[in-house]
Amino acid sequence: MTTVLLTGSSGYIGKHIALQLLNQGYLVRASVRSLSKSAEVIDAVSSHLIDSSNLNARLTFVELDLEKDSGWDLALQGIDVLLHTASPFPLASPKDENELIRPAVEGTMRALRAAKIAGVKRVILTSSVASIYGCDLPAGVSAYDETMWTDVTHPVGSGAYTKSKTLAEKAAWDFVNNEAPEISLTTINPVLVIGAPLDKNFGSSISLVERVLKGKDPMLPDLKFALVDVRDVAQMHVDAIKNESTKGQRILASSGTRSFIEIAKLLKTTYPKSKIKTGKAPKFLLHVLALFDGSIKSILPQIGKPMNVNASKAHRLLGIDFIPADLSLKESADFLIRNSTVKA
Repeated sequence: MTTVLLTGSSGYIGKHIALQLLNQGYLVRASVRSLSKSAEVIDAVSSHLIDSSNLNARLTFVELDLEKDSGWDLALQGIDVLLHTASPFPLASPKDENELIRPAVEGTMRALRAAKIAGVKRVILTSSVASIYGCDLPAGVSAYDETMWTDVTHPVGSGAYTKSKTLAEKAAWDFVNNEAPEISLTTINPVLVIGAPLDKNFGSSISLVERVLKGKDPMLPDLKFALVDVRDVAQMHVDAIKNESTKGQRILASSGTRSFIEIAKLLKTTYPKSKIKTGKAPKFLLHVLALFDGSIKSILPQIGKPMNVNASKAHRLLGIDFIPADLSLKESADFLIRNSTVKA
């Protein structure tokens, strides 16, 4: 039976991956920053399992920290596949970008070095569209694809989170190509991940939907988001394990693009009594507000920027039909309202 080390198992995506691994018969060794989080993961997946018998043998836990060496070599012993999803994902950019970049890059390298020492030959890494779209599209090209890399000096590519994902993925490919050619690496590069979480502990994920539902912004900027359902992202990770054609590949995950205003209008139609605002913010106003609000300043380079993503490789290699973005948005909102996170 194939044993998988799943890092970041208590995260929004990690829990969905753990569920799909267990439902497909894998043995899962799940990493958490503190073993006290293991109960949270068990509770999240238990009610969704096809077979919940003998779970304590099929799902075990290890304590790992992206910024500490201890435990990594032991955690990879006896592992067939490393599924590395752990990476910091903030709501706001930190004052010191290294708070994000260091754990993302060093954590990825700790995991890969330990995998090499343990003789692990298969690695699936959760990267991001952030490592792709921080650049200008070439002339005549209308969509981002896996051949492109973020330029960390580009206005869109220079943010802390975007840098962290780009540098971590580049470090992974450099390591495999130069130091561990025996490892078959696949990166899954999701766009903005939405969809119902498995429990109420989902951190900063689906915060976009929560923000719209709360009507936090009196007017909405001209921002566009490529979206993908968390279940599809999890499926791609799990399906890639045994799919030979995905080895050595970067694979984008996206079901479609919606503007901030389109998302608001969709949810306003679904919840007409909500506080949702649908008006468009003038660009000049955003520039004024950016003088006082760092979070607004950070999005200015993306205002009006197209966000078309070519996910044809995912269809071709993995045969996936993505869950429609509008359905994922509605299910995200439904979850938030049902769990009293926001009022409709």
